[in-house]
Amino acid sequence: MSGGEPPPFSPEQQKYLDAHYSNSPPPDYVDVHWLLYNGVLVFLMQCGFAMLCAGSVRAKNAQNILLKNIVDVCVGALGFWSTGFAFAYGNRGTGNFFIGTKYFFLSKGFAGGPGYHTWFFQFAFAATAATIVSGAVAERCQMAAYAGYSAFLTAFVYPVVVHWVWSSRGWLSAFKSNPILNVGVVDFAGCGVVHMVGGAAAGIGAYVLGPRIGRFGPNGKKIPGHSTPLVVLGTFILWIGWYGFNPGSTLMLADLPATGIPFVAEKTAVTTTLAAASGGLTNLFVHHYLSGFYDVGEMCNGVLAGLVSITAGCSVVEVWAAVVIGFVGAFAYTAGSLLLEKLEIDDAVNATPVHYFCGVWGLIATALFARGENMRNAYGVGSRAGLFYTGQGEMLACNVLAIVIITAWVGLMMFPFFTALKSAGLFRVSDEVEEAGLDDSKHGGSAYEMKEKDVEAPQKISGKVKE
Repeated sequence: MSGGEPPPFSPEQQKYLDAHYSNSPPPDYVDVHWLLYNGVLVFLMQCGFAMLCAGSVRAKNAQNILLKNIVDVCVGALGFWSTGFAFAYGNRGTGNFFIGTKYFFLSKGFAGGPGYHTWFFQFAFAATAATIVSGAVAERCQMAAYAGYSAFLTAFVYPVVVHWVWSSRGWLSAFKSNPILNVGVVDFAGCGVVHMVGGAAAGIGAYVLGPRIGRFGPNGKKIPGHSTPLVVLGTFILWIGWYGFNPGSTLMLADLPATGIPFVAEKTAVTTTLAAASGGLTNLFVHHYLSGFYDVGEMCNGVLAGLVSITAGCSVVEVWAAVVIGFVGAFAYTAGSLLLEKLEIDDAVNATPVHYFCGVWGLIATALFARGENMRNAYGVGSRAGLFYTGQGEMLACNVLAIVIITAWVGLMMFPFFTALKSAGLFRVSDEVEEAGLDDSKHGGSAYEMKEKDVEAPQKISGKVKE
């Protein structure tokens, strides 16, 4: 052998080892893991929706609403794979302001472009927007109609709004080189894009479908759900999912030069927590004042109201502002709930007040409380801030424009769609099926296989119940 030891690895081998076994993974690997991890948390919200909706309906419809939640995800995955992602983010060349035109069926260079981790994370958001409707139309909606709605929303209606607000080519986007009013729409994690789209569709669907038998009219009354434990379980799971929804919307975690992305993610987790806590406690006491009872379900809705309200501004507001936003969110939810009741629109789980009304408030709140330093960290532009910091209304104007445009778009798309289903007799089950319960009529029996003999009735003795 000639002098000297040969290097243990070839340059190609050393490069492979450095890439795969270094103590400091390359930024791309960190970001891929970040999106996959948070995508799973957002996907977990489907379980939360399923539990919340199941607990909020009567036992005779539990199996039906659970199946709809599963169908929702499966149909939504195929819809977002086929056209949804392309319409949202598929910019060909310079792109266009209205809709994407590339990556249908994740083809034509998709793997080397946005990447599969991006699709997975964005799909979880699309599925969330679609699932919001399931509870609003519960206990009387046909399964085929619901599947058709899920496909339409995830494949077209929702992706177009995503393109407008989150794509770098969208006409409302804050990420454009020349955004409208030099600001664009500031909606970090989706008050408008996700929650208003799903909430508006929920309200329209409930209106066109009509109320459940016995909900309104001379002898009408509220129809309680059958399981408070499921409602609470669902709420906690949704709260956990929001830690993927909001912090995950940084889309990256690697601490690149001149960025504050890790700081944005950690602060976003705190604002999310405080808004949820503030909304929950506020709504508990508001409804105690209105009804005289401490209502567990209303506290759960207050938590969700706070979470929705902070979603747009979670990365750009201060922590004290998050408490204020959650507090006002409880009132936005309550006002929406009372309005729907006044209009005799039967939203079985109050999805519209939580998601649409609090989504509207969240966009307005962001335009009021966004701080310049936080905008610099999250959006890269510190010269833009909310009304309370600058005295200027450009951001508020942009976000109000988004509220109007998103509401109009969903209304123009979903009202004719639901009306056509109703006219064709495909939207609502018959009165006989509704009164008997969809589980027995459509699914072969109850979700709970308990017989009368399995449940020992309590015995009454001297006016008291003997355990």
